[in-house]
Amino acid sequence: MEDLKQTYPESLPYHRGGKIEVTPRTRLDDEHDLSLAYSPGVAVPCKEIQRDPNMAYDYTAKGNLVAVISNGTAILGLGDIGALAGKPVMEGKAVLFKKFADINAFDIEVDEKNPEKFVDIVRAIAPSFGGINLEDIKSPECFYVESKLKEILNIPIMHDDQHGTAIISASGIINGAKIANKPIESLKVVVLGAGGAAIACAKIAQSLGVKNIIMFDSKGAITTHRKDNINHFKKDFMVDYEINSYKEALDGADVILGLSRADILEAKDIEGMNENPMIFVMSNPIPEIDPKIVHEVRPDAIIATGRSDYPNQINNVLGFPYIFKGALKARAKCINEEMKLAAANALAELARKEIPKDLQIELQRIHGRKFEFGKEYIIPSPFDPRLKDFISNAVALAAIKSGVARVKSLED
Repeated sequence: MEDLKQTYPESLPYHRGGKIEVTPRTRLDDEHDLSLAYSPGVAVPCKEIQRDPNMAYDYTAKGNLVAVISNGTAILGLGDIGALAGKPVMEGKAVLFKKFADINAFDIEVDEKNPEKFVDIVRAIAPSFGGINLEDIKSPECFYVESKLKEILNIPIMHDDQHGTAIISASGIINGAKIANKPIESLKVVVLGAGGAAIACAKIAQSLGVKNIIMFDSKGAITTHRKDNINHFKKDFMVDYEINSYKEALDGADVILGLSRADILEAKDIEGMNENPMIFVMSNPIPEIDPKIVHEVRPDAIIATGRSDYPNQINNVLGFPYIFKGALKARAKCINEEMKLAAANALAELARKEIPKDLQIELQRIHGRKFEFGKEYIIPSPFDPRLKDFISNAVALAAIKSGVARVKSLED
C-alpha cells in the first residue's frame, strides 16, 4: 500500500490550521453598523422571516449556504475512521464548493452512527442551510439517511458519494455511446460493486434507458440463485440466471462500471467485450484494472477512471458544486431525478462543444494535452470555467420545469 505521507510530504503543512475561514460580507466599521448587524436593527429581518420563512433566502446567508455533513463511517478509501478524523475531507469539500461554484459551505462532523439519531440531528440544524451535502456515510445506512431527510425536509439534499459519481458516469455513458455509435437502450452494463455509488450508477443508467444490467457484490453476481440474504437495494438488480465469473458477465458487454476495489479484473476478463467497450474503472487510488493493460488488450476501449492522471476522470467535483448551485438558484425544495439527469446531459453536451482557443491553451497548460471530443475526452475538465453556469442553469431549469422550485424563472 502506498505511503501517502511519504508521497505527499507537503500535505500536513498545507492543511495546518484548516482550509476554511469565515469572513463578513457587510460593513462593520462604526456604532451604526453595529446597531444594524446586531441589536436592535437585526430584529427587522427577524420579524420579516417570522412572517414569511422564505424571506430567509433574502435576508440571511441561507440562499448560498450548504452544509457538508458526515459521520465519518466511509471516508474516501479509509473506511470508518470517525467523524473527527474525517474533518479534513469535509473541509476540503467546503473549499471545492467555494472555489468552483462560489457557494459558502460549512463542514459539520456528527459523532453519531445510529441512522435514526443522525437523521434527527441533521433535521434539527437544517433551518440554517439552503442545501445539505451528505458525505462519506457507509452503505446501506446512507440510503435510509438520504431518503428520510428528503422526506422530512424541504431543501436540496444529496449524498454525493452516491449521486455525484452516478451523474458523472452517466455523462460518460451518453458520450461513449455516441462515439461507439450504440443506442443506450442496447447497452449491456456490468457493475462491479454494490455499495451506495454502484447502486446509484446503476439506477441512473436505467434512467438513461439501459435495460441490461448485471451487478456484482463481494460474494458474486446478484442473481435469483443466490442463497444468502440480499438487501432490497440490491434486489432491484437481480437477474434470473447464474453467472459464475466476471469474464462470463463481461463477454458481450458494452460497459464496465467499476466501483469496488483495486485490481480485481484481469486482461482475459475484458477480451470478450463488444467493440469500443466503455471501461469505467473508478476505484481509487488504484482502479479495478490498470488502464495500461486495457490499452494493450482492448485498444478500441473508451476508458475512464477516478484518477486525475488519466484522461476522462470521473470526478465528483464536476457535479456537486453545480448541482447545488442550480438548486440554490431555483430555491429548490429537493434535488430530484430530473435535476440529476439534466446535470448528466449538460455535462455530456459541454464535452461535445468546441473549446474556445484561449481556454484550450489554458487546459493544455493544466493537463498537458489537447482537448477534443473523442475517446480521451468524453467528460469536461474540472477546470473548465464554463461548467459553473452551463451545468447550474440546466439544473435550475429542470427544477423549475419539474415543479420543485420556489422561483418561476431564473430572472426571479
